Amino acid sequence: MKTVKWGIIGCGKVTEVKSGPALQLAENSELVAVMRRNGAKAKDYARRHNVPKWYCDAEKLINDPDVDAVYIATPPSSHKEYTLMTANAGKPVYVEKPMALNYHECREMIDACETAGVPLFVAYYRRALPRFLAIRKMIDDGKIGQVRFVHTTFYAPPTKDDIAGRDNWRVNPEISGGGYFVDLGCHTLDILQFFFGDIISATGHAANQGGFYKAEDFVNGLYIFASGVQGSGNWCFTAASSLERTEIIGEKGKITFATFGNDPVMLETNEGTESYNLSNPLHIQQPLIQTIVDELLGFGKCPSTGQSASRTSWAMDRMMG
Repeated sequence: MKTVKWGIIGCGKVTEVKSGPALQLAENSELVAVMRRNGAKAKDYARRHNVPKWYCDAEKLINDPDVDAVYIATPPSSHKEYTLMTANAGKPVYVEKPMALNYHECREMIDACETAGVPLFVAYYRRALPRFLAIRKMIDDGKIGQVRFVHTTFYAPPTKDDIAGRDNWRVNPEISGGGYFVDLGCHTLDILQFFFGDIISATGHAANQGGFYKAEDFVNGLYIFASGVQGSGNWCFTAASSLERTEIIGEKGKITFATFGNDPVMLETNEGTESYNLSNPLHIQQPLIQTIVDELLGFGKCPSTGQSASRTSWAMDRMMG
């Protein structure tokens, strides 16, 4: 391959700005086919994004000889099915986060791709964003000395749809694997593992305090990273107001950042406080997609794989009990 030609399964909202255009804009990358069960919507997406082919059947897209690699952008309940189909066709897989409904499914996906001899990548795209690479460099350069612990606080009010009881697959465990903790909290847990190594021990308590949907709306977690750094977090999605913050506490200072949005990254030491404005790109998955394309073409390495992403699912399973 001189160019990686992509097919998308599930060309929904996440692919409109975050990833679809990124597959077209990355160097040596081309989006050649899209699939959605609703053929009219697949056709409309293809027209608007100048994609030459569209399908309403995933198997046909996977087996299209013009498709080199498949991006699975459906809800988690179908990640395993489509990954196994793509691996069976001998094609590389790029799958949305969270990787699957649970860690057991992640292992099935990893095993299938290893048996087929194809790579498996997961859309924990923060691992390639300049904002988080800068935080990792601060840590590695010893800006706050040896890291002691990290704590995440994330709370938000229930949405209007949740209060009204409208269907929302993100809080239906049969489709998403859990609630907003699984959908959003996974990003923070994954990027922290990028900083400190795999979570090797995790426990926690989950509850449904608001009663708006079937999934948990509160999680309290404790975990330990392979580096020895201790971690904790509280996630609540039925609070009166909103806050999303992670603090990395070291022997010489503290780094504070938000996983979501473009708030400044704060570095506090005895020498003072520094603020870093590190905005994310418009097509936020493009830097990670570039690493995938580079690896597939033989000159690079993607930092987010099935193995690394499965550890995030492993940790969440244990925190939710």
